Amino acid sequence: MTGTSRKTQSDTRRPRVMPDVTKALASDIFSGRYPAGSSLPTENELGVEYGVSRTVIREALKVLAAKGLVLSRPRIGTVVCEQDNWNIIDPQVLAWHAPHALDDKLFDAILETRRAIEPLVAELAATRATLQEVADLEAAWRGMADAGEDLAAFSRSDVVFHQIVYAASHNPIFRQIGNLIDTGLKFSLEASATISLERRMEAVAAHREVVEALRMRDAAAARAAASKILDLAARDLLSAKKLKTN
Repeated sequence: MTGTSRKTQSDTRRPRVMPDVTKALASDIFSGRYPAGSSLPTENELGVEYGVSRTVIREALKVLAAKGLVLSRPRIGTVVCEQDNWNIIDPQVLAWHAPHALDDKLFDAILETRRAIEPLVAELAATRATLQEVADLEAAWRGMADAGEDLAAFSRSDVVFHQIVYAASHNPIFRQIGNLIDTGLKFSLEASATISLERRMEAVAAHREVVEALRMRDAAAARAAASKILDLAARDLLSAKKLKTN
């Protein structure tokens, strides 16, 4: 061996910057290593575990507290909050989960939220979208249609498609809600990654109906097409759940 000791595998995996430490702590909470109501180790202990300073740990804990995952209490320390307090629709909180770690209840909640909002968003977009937005929407649809067996490319174009529809509603609140749903939509697509190409082509056809409805300024058709997309999404998620339990 040389004079410089070789790093262990755990050393190379140890997060070195605040965002990575924050994500690692969040993952430990999501996995149940630190269950709701339990106290996290002290800042000094966490600093040793992750190989970073107390300042980095303190900043990471502030981020987790802002997202409802932990709460600092005098003379008690940092306590993990109940799951109902987590800001689960925060894109970063969703992104900290691994797709397989998201439970079926959350996927169902995302779908319920989309059912309540997206048909109206599409209806508004049909009357408010600019010509450029319609062109951008068709380009996103084309990306879905041309993806073939490349599920990653299909998912990217699908997420962009929905971003454009939300933006084309020209309602700033819906636009922000759309930003929150983006990560959930991405994970929903990944969860149903086993769906066949034939089923994806059904989704492509339904998305094409949205494009045409916006082009023709047909609000009723846009609402109907958005509802069809959500029916297909519900079917594919149900299929994914059945595969997971078999």
